[in-house]
Formats: sequence, C-alpha cells, structure tokens
Amino acid sequence: MHELISSFLSNESPFGRFMTKAGIIIGANLMFILFSLPLVTAGACYGALYHVMFRTLRGDGVLNPFKQFWIGFKSNFKRATIVWLIFLVLAGVCSVNLQICQQAGGVISYFRYGIYAILVIAVITVIYFFPTAAAFDDSIPALIRNGLYFAFHKPLILLVNLFFHVFPLYLTYTDPHMRPLYAFLWFVFGFGAVTMLTARLLLPDFARYLPIVDDYGDFILTPDGKKIMPGSPEEKAYYESGEASSEQGTMTEEEILREMEKLGM
Repeated sequence: MHELISSFLSNESPFGRFMTKAGIIIGANLMFILFSLPLVTAGACYGALYHVMFRTLRGDGVLNPFKQFWIGFKSNFKRATIVWLIFLVLAGVCSVNLQICQQAGGVISYFRYGIYAILVIAVITVIYFFPTAAAFDDSIPALIRNGLYFAFHKPLILLVNLFFHVFPLYLTYTDPHMRPLYAFLWFVFGFGAVTMLTARLLLPDFARYLPIVDDYGDFILTPDGKKIMPGSPEEKAYYESGEASSEQGTMTEEEILREMEKLGM
C-alpha cells in the first residue's frame, strides 16, 4: 500500500506531473497579477507567461515559475509594452468612434461594422503576438507578420484561441452574480491556464522553427556555441553522436535516491 501511494504521488506519475504543472500555472499567474498592477506592464506580463509555459512544455515540466517569469518579463518588456500600448490606444479610439456612430445614426452608423473588423484584427494580432514574441527573437513588424501567419495558417485553432481568450472575459463582465467567483478564478489560475492552453496549441507549429532543447528546456549548442535547428545537419550529428541518449540516461543524485527508495534499499 505504501509503495502504491508513493508511486501515485511521485513526480513521474500522471498525478505528480499534473500537480507540478498546476503549481507552475498558479505561481506564474500570481506573478502576472502582481506585475500587471500598472496597466502598462500587462503586455510584458503576457509575454512572460508564455515564456514560462513554453519552457514548461518543451522541458521536463519542472521549473521555478517565479524565476522564469522574471526572465521572460525582462526579455519581452520593450517589444511587448510597445505593442500593448498601441493596442490600448487603438481600442480607445475605436470605442469612441463606436459611440459616435451609434449616436449619429443613419448612414454613419454603418461605419461601426468597419470598426468592429478593425477590433477583431487587432485582438487576433495581440493574441498571437505575445506567444510569438516569447518564442522568437525578432523585430516587432516581423513578429506581428509571423503571428498573423500562425493565426490564419490554422483557422480552427484560431477560433479555439479566440473562444478561450474572449468568452471567459465576456462571462466575467456580463454576469454580475457570478463575477466574484470569476474574479477569484482569474486571480488564482485563469490567465495562466489560458496561456498554457494557447502555448500547447501553438507549440507544434512553433517547434519546427525553434532550436532543439534538452530535457530541462535549455538550448542544445554545437561546440562553437550555435543553437541546433530541427532538420539541420547539426541535429543529425548530435543524435548520431550518442550525446542525446547519454544525457537522457544520466540521473541526478536525487533521482537515484528516489529509485533506491522505491526498491526498498
């Protein structure tokens, strides 16, 4: 019985892996709430959340969410903040113009459909910009262009992402009776859960253009310090050299002790 419980609660069990990821999501979400208190930093915080989630999914799923969030926050701050502020200004201008169209009536009221289209494109751009910026190091125009490519490359995934980004927020603001519960869920894990879902949906497309990583999510480098890209001769040489298998077969002292405990030693 003791061995069964130990196996169930171990980090390698499905339950242990789930709880580890849940802890990462909650920790990163709390960092997001704290660092987003100044509204202007919310964009950098979204980029930091995606940095944590991509690192979790590409590695062994065990990391310090607070440390990785800070790394992602610093590396994405400039680009993400610029795009976030532009989005806020655009959303504000569109909101004012919608009010004008509604009050004016007549032919002018039809201009609101064009404003809605602009807002939809802006929302899609922002939703895909932050994960793209967290995964790739490039200029803002290139990241926006690549983000839109990934968005419209798979329309079904785009619709799923829009649903999970927009519908929960819509419920939060339109259901005053349940708003305290929704606010609690957002505070504990909501933003982290949405970014984890988005990262999982986008990673298969992203991975083809990202350098390969080891079991800990760190980049694997060639002897001259270059990152190894998927499908490259360096990747083939790396796996043929046996370095990958030897690294995967190496156990830390803690892992060895844990295995000895399972065997009753």
